[in-house]
Amino acid sequence: MKRYECMIKLGERLSDELVILSLGGSVDEWYNAAPHMRAGSLFQQQLGCVTGEAFGLAVGLPHRRIISLDTDGGLLFNLGILATLGNEQPANLFTVVWDNQMYQSIGGPKTHTASGRVDLAAIARASGVEKAFTATTLEEFDALCEEGLAATVPYVVVAKVDGILQPGIKRKHSDGREDKYIFVRHVEETEGVVIMGPSEHN
Repeated sequence: MKRYECMIKLGERLSDELVILSLGGSVDEWYNAAPHMRAGSLFQQQLGCVTGEAFGLAVGLPHRRIISLDTDGGLLFNLGILATLGNEQPANLFTVVWDNQMYQSIGGPKTHTASGRVDLAAIARASGVEKAFTATTLEEFDALCEEGLAATVPYVVVAKVDGILQPGIKRKHSDGREDKYIFVRHVEETEGVVIMGPSEHN
């Protein structure tokens, strides 16, 4: 599957959810595939932190659907988060793992999933996340997204995608600090809360 095509399918199903996503080319792909989700999406610059951060949001905003767009490389850095999901059972967390079997952002060295022996969905199920599946076709991915977004238990979809970045898309024209403020201000506005308050330099 092509990750960008999967993102378009997922984006069509989202409106007011909050999204945490991984670093690298998937950021530009996501902002192009789902431009209406721009303010409600935040990319995480450290491998291993995406689903953990999304879990924190899910706990803090239990009435709101939270989406984690993780990667095989990122999840392998922190498999313990699957045990946390298994124990805590966040009802509002939907996790997609883009499994392209490589660390794409650093040039493409293979991850453990490239061996064919490491099954991230099976690891999730063994960790207590009963609803964990692998998608290998766009139709299968879309159907799992429909079910996962309506689930009342943690739900994981491992999407087997190729390692080819979508050509011709616009690059993100903002830095990490700006992205943080865009996201936090969006959460403040949609939740009616103050998180960061005014700048001390105003």
